[in-house]
Amino acid sequence: MTLMEALSARINELLKVKSKTQYGLFISSGVPQSTISDIRLMKNKSVSLQIIFEIAQGLEMDLFEFFNCSLFKGDNIAD
Repeated sequence: MTLMEALSARINELLKVKSKTQYGLFISSGVPQSTISDIRLMKNKSVSLQIIFEIAQGLEMDLFEFFNCSLFKGDNIAD
């Protein structure tokens, strides 16, 4: 799994767990819907940590909680 695949999967997972839509995440985080969509569809090769931080805040969590997931374990990422 690439890092972008893991990031996309994590955001999708958290949206489902928190019963939030992409639009709701845009409203709560301030990150443009197009940026969120591009991340979810893996259209970007990289995403700034600032954007991930804002998304995490929009999901009412800190970066530790966001990345505290087996998706981001070193063995799972093959970039």
